[in-house]
Amino acid sequence: MPKNLTATLAAVTMIGSAAFAEQHTNISTAITDIAAGADRHDWTRVRGAFADTVTTDYTSLWGGDPVTQPADDLIAGWSAFLPGFESTHHLVTNHTVRSLSETQATAQADFTATHRIADGLWVLGGRYDYILEKSEDGWVVTSLTMTALWETGDRGLVAIAAERAQQSN
Repeated sequence: MPKNLTATLAAVTMIGSAAFAEQHTNISTAITDIAAGADRHDWTRVRGAFADTVTTDYTSLWGGDPVTQPADDLIAGWSAFLPGFESTHHLVTNHTVRSLSETQATAQADFTATHRIADGLWVLGGRYDYILEKSEDGWVVTSLTMTALWETGDRGLVAIAAERAQQSN
């Protein structure tokens, strides 16, 4: 192969790899903004990670059906009970981009979510599957499916947190 063609192909491969790495980083940031923003009660950060309409599927934990709703409604629901915990820690790791096009991506990540009130803990672990779309501002989540794989502690803390959050408003 001629030297110039080899160099050109190497440059194209490097540019393509750099572009993929940048997209992967931007997707990972959206995923992180949901978890870290929720823990910090930074609802603007959380909202920025979602498209205007989002589908959430928590059926592996709560039963029922997936819900499609405005992202603002989802954030309003989260902000109505998460502050009732004394602390939460949503650790989302092993971000993997499963598919990527110019306008849509799928990703997967593992999580451990710790919720605390006084000495009570509810800890949940599993996997999230995400569908994202490219917006003018970057990648945003249009759908997330949580698959609960294990839990320990007191799930009843969720109701206590909701009551505590309501009383503080």
